[in-house]
Amino acid sequence: MAEASGATIELEQLTKRYPGSAEPAVDGVSMEIGAGETVIFVGPSGCGKSTTLKMINRLIEPTSGRIRIGGEDVTHMDPVKLRRKIGYAIQSSGLFPHMTVAENIALVPRMVGWSRARVRDRVEEMLDLVGLDPREFRGRYPRQLSGGQQQRVGVARALAADPPVLLMDEPFGAVDPITRDHLQDELIRLQHELHKTIVFVTHDFDEAIKLGDRIAVLRERSHIAQFDTPEAILTNPADDFVSGFVGAGAALKRLNLTRVRDVGVADFPTVRLDDPLQSIFDRLREATTTNELLLLDRRGRPYKWLRRGDLMRAKGSLARAGTLVGDTVTRDATLRDALEAVLTDSSGRVAVTGRRGEFTGVVDMETLLNSVHELLEEDRLAALEHRHDLEELRAPQTRAEQEGADHEPGERA
Repeated sequence: MAEASGATIELEQLTKRYPGSAEPAVDGVSMEIGAGETVIFVGPSGCGKSTTLKMINRLIEPTSGRIRIGGEDVTHMDPVKLRRKIGYAIQSSGLFPHMTVAENIALVPRMVGWSRARVRDRVEEMLDLVGLDPREFRGRYPRQLSGGQQQRVGVARALAADPPVLLMDEPFGAVDPITRDHLQDELIRLQHELHKTIVFVTHDFDEAIKLGDRIAVLRERSHIAQFDTPEAILTNPADDFVSGFVGAGAALKRLNLTRVRDVGVADFPTVRLDDPLQSIFDRLREATTTNELLLLDRRGRPYKWLRRGDLMRAKGSLARAGTLVGDTVTRDATLRDALEAVLTDSSGRVAVTGRRGEFTGVVDMETLLNSVHELLEEDRLAALEHRHDLEELRAPQTRAEQEGADHEPGERA
């Protein structure tokens, strides 16, 4: 089934006042978000970013202002009908615990009147899309899933009725850092396939850099401090408030702008868990370019790094041989993710995997360091150019001051 592409979102002087409050929670927010664009709201706690997000689907009713989606004014539309046209994913997934995975995903398509067969096919399609085997997961309950699996199902449910807009309110904030990195990569991959319009709230600026086409840095009451691309904000923050969010190490933060797929993903010799032991031993002994192999499990996923001598020391048993693969990255992971994975793994490289965890190649430390050096050099040249531009701007003023100093006191210039 063809997916609906994203829709434009226009906010016009959107304001929220709560009774008894001297100041509005959100004060006159205006912005335009392009169809298929991922925009991140980032700002301090209590600045109104979640309130602004929830006014888009009218979970919170605006006090004043207008909302247009795809050119249609939805400010006074039936809010229930509006929400059925907008996907919504929140922290801790928000799945109904008494419903199976399939029932959770099917909820909105059933509400809007899809046929049973179409709903069943859509559930299978969405589970496959988020990298979960439908046969394994459709009948499970949320309590039987890990935190990362629950979040994947939450995203599948939000996308099930094929909405053009997806709102995400700190959806990955409650999971561990490694799972969070993988969920972020999954969202990037999904967006490449689906081209939805995504509005995403986070307090984590690194997450904003990684995910956003543009970032809206919000002050109190959702006043926009800067609304620009991640690269523009990193290299040219609008003021001290934005600089505080960028923090130290802007050059290294730019590693979040480059993906593993953009650098050299290399082949690496592999063997499988069900290969005969003697053939694994022979490959290790005969290898000329490396003294190491990657052992894949029966599903083709990275399992262990095997080095010469491992099988001998482990007396020929794969159970005791080699070193478990500590972490992997996908092609949509950032270079920062890959660098962190390499630094925590003694192998000097990280395995790159596909959507179901299958091995696709490796990225090594040399490749990553070369990329870091290139980014640092780009920043050095940009700083020199900026300094030169400032000197050019100051030159006429300096000449004028010098000419003024050449005149005697009281002499007409």
